[in-house]
Amino acid sequence: MKLRTLLAVGATAVLALTACGGSDSGGSSTPNAAPTDKVLHLSFLQDPGQPPDPDVYYAGQGLLLTTNTYEGLLQYKGGTEKPELEPLLATEWTASPDNRVFTFKLRQGVTFHDGTPFTSAAVKASFDRRTAVNQGPAYMVADVESVTTQGDYDVTVTLKAPNSAFLDYLACPYGPRMLSPEGLAKNAGGDHAQAYLTSHDLGTGPYTLTAAEVGSRYQLTAYPGYWGPKPYFEKVEMPVITDVSAQQLQFNNGQLAAILHDLPSSAVQSYLDNKAFANYSLPTMMSNFVYVNPKKGMMTDVKNRTAVMQAIDVDELVKQTYFGRGEKAEQIYPSNMMAAEYGKQSVTHDASVLSGIAAGLPADQKSITIGYDSSNPDNQLISNLIQTQLAAAGLTAKVQAYPTSEIYGWIGGDGQAAPELLAYLGWPDAPSPYTWGHISWDPDGGLNLLGCSAPPITDALAKGLPTGSVDDFSTAGEEAVKTGCWLNLANVNDFMVAQPWLKGMEQAHVVTNPNSLRLAALSVG
Repeated sequence: MKLRTLLAVGATAVLALTACGGSDSGGSSTPNAAPTDKVLHLSFLQDPGQPPDPDVYYAGQGLLLTTNTYEGLLQYKGGTEKPELEPLLATEWTASPDNRVFTFKLRQGVTFHDGTPFTSAAVKASFDRRTAVNQGPAYMVADVESVTTQGDYDVTVTLKAPNSAFLDYLACPYGPRMLSPEGLAKNAGGDHAQAYLTSHDLGTGPYTLTAAEVGSRYQLTAYPGYWGPKPYFEKVEMPVITDVSAQQLQFNNGQLAAILHDLPSSAVQSYLDNKAFANYSLPTMMSNFVYVNPKKGMMTDVKNRTAVMQAIDVDELVKQTYFGRGEKAEQIYPSNMMAAEYGKQSVTHDASVLSGIAAGLPADQKSITIGYDSSNPDNQLISNLIQTQLAAAGLTAKVQAYPTSEIYGWIGGDGQAAPELLAYLGWPDAPSPYTWGHISWDPDGGLNLLGCSAPPITDALAKGLPTGSVDDFSTAGEEAVKTGCWLNLANVNDFMVAQPWLKGMEQAHVVTNPNSLRLAALSVG
């Protein structure tokens, strides 16, 4: 799983950076022609890795599938810099003053892809199914006490305890999606239809899943009975191209309409300099962190952890890694989550503090490992740069790649199998500060990769949850900084490149949904 939180503010125009300059990325100076067959060709750099089942899927690449085939009660607006709730399958909603009882008026005239009508019965069936499947995103409905229907198009959800993040759960990309109750019953098998949903879908979205060949290709086809505006593209082809150079070559030759994720820094620079293609640096809630292991070697001492943080020249890291698609982080929370004055991260760059400590360390504690996810080339570069910076302060560091599965295997362990430092790109499941803070910093958090926590963090998060108090969440962040376990390096944009004929990229992008687009908003122009 990849866990990725509020204050929704008014929509702001997203800035799109149009490419200019030479042709370093190998593209022709003549734009590739737009397709006439209404087929959109995209790609995955790695297989999504999990079935495109909305109650199972909990990773990064693959949101393109789940968010275009399924819909929830609410969603976040496209084309904004900050998260802003809007209706989807619910047209109106209210929350009780204590954030415990939520009422929804449902959209009429909607059908599932199996042809059955969407009614209030689907809300209870979908919540129940998420609980029964009990995968990563199940926590979003774990506190639901009851779902009560009032006719076909009104429903009330009552929680066991107040939760200011609940509406964010409903709207976020990993939130509860509505599935056909009849389809679930018909294909239930012994696993609540999990086998069926590896290669089919039971959603209401603008596209239906028509191919899911793991490791090879995925295909979406426009659903003719969709309740909203009909998509321009009738089919979307998404092969899995595991070599980034091969992916770029296909794009440069016009075989792909766009590349939506995982372009390394060198490729970003080349496309910024190439006017044959359009490029977009779009706001997200992604941030690049350094995690510090408090259970190993010199890092068991908070003074040492803090000194290591101070020795990292963040300005230099951001300049060399995220030029054109990111900026230095000033808050401990991921980007676009809280107003600038909250959750401040005050770590002054001063390598001399670590130099003084390193001089007095025993030899076996002067050697550390800096880890990164093997699927993230940016964090390989960041790890190498940190290695050089720490060497100048007296530490010997080696850089090592770890597969994602191994990184998540460290959760709940004794920390000895993990490196002393981990460079990690993360984003919140939902844009409530509680979501990120709880998952990352609480002892039982699903993204607390290296097992660091402190009672003042947990207390502040719990205090803020019922009302959504930004002051409490800010306190939790400040206490997290004091542990020396986390440093937010950079707020990272989605850098995407597209053929110049592909229109609607900004409007199709959602700040809460990384590496993805709302495909129905795209067209040719």
